[in-house]
Amino acid sequence: MSTLPRVIVLATGGTIAGSASSAASSARYQAATVPVSALLQAVPVLGAVARLEAEQVAQVDSKDMSFGLWKRLSARIDHWAAQPDVAGIVVTHGTDTLEETAMLLHLTLRVEVPVVLTAAMRPSTALSADGPANLLDAIRVAADPQAHGKGVLVVLNQEIHSARDAVKAHTASVGAFVSPSAGPLGFVQDATVRVLRAPLPGPAEPWAMPSSWPLVEIVASYAEPSRLMVDALVAGGARGIVVAAAGNGSVHDTLVAALVDAAEAGVAVVRSSRTGAGHVAVPPYINPAAAAFPTAGDLNPYKARVALGLLLGAEPDLAADAMALQQRLLAI
Repeated sequence: MSTLPRVIVLATGGTIAGSASSAASSARYQAATVPVSALLQAVPVLGAVARLEAEQVAQVDSKDMSFGLWKRLSARIDHWAAQPDVAGIVVTHGTDTLEETAMLLHLTLRVEVPVVLTAAMRPSTALSADGPANLLDAIRVAADPQAHGKGVLVVLNQEIHSARDAVKAHTASVGAFVSPSAGPLGFVQDATVRVLRAPLPGPAEPWAMPSSWPLVEIVASYAEPSRLMVDALVAGGARGIVVAAAGNGSVHDTLVAALVDAAEAGVAVVRSSRTGAGHVAVPPYINPAAAAFPTAGDLNPYKARVALGLLLGAEPDLAADAMALQQRLLAI
């Protein structure tokens, strides 16, 4: 009987499963066309790393990720993680919304085995496809005892990131994923896996997965915005609004006035930053009228939206309690 660790690969589609009519193309292709079985067969060395089992959970371009698919993926992770001989789980995903899926899993899962998300910036048919190496590295991390108890991880381009911190920061580079505030947790080089530090632990208890996804949207602050989008969201029944604020969480006065009205109408308002890195101050150093709006800390607007959606979906009353909402967000 093989002594290799047992690793489960859950596939959801994305560029890593994409294909193009020409090997010379890395930008024009169709995502989510190659089944997970073919992805594994393309990397024969995987058989020397782990005993693999694969499941095609979905086959979508990740720009079309949905709450329903998140729930399905989470349920399949829970199923496999409960089996005592499973050493780790790898999720193949598209890069476009990987950081959002990673955030949701970080907040809702509490499993001891590693859950490792990986992806590719180039389709499987490209001359310099990065998917095979990323898949190999992710399986190596999932099978390695160093990753045990480290929560949800993201592995691309030989780097190991915390799911909480990893964001896509480039349109095309194979090094597109970074952790702006904290940096990577470790690295993979050939058969060497090094986890140099532990990730932030996240909430003491996993957040509940809501039965349905509340309407939570993102608006941005910039030079001379109107209040049209905020007013339309309130009229449309929005439960939460994340503001992609300028700099250290500053919001144009016109937008502040609209958001104050939205908050009075029962909409939860959270400030993030459009800059891509850094921590939004509590309270804001500017815009005293925005002091009542909780901050998302160092979470970008897209991760903040996932967090706010989870909170409001499970605890609707948080929309009326800005202090409690702030405490929950800062505990991430």
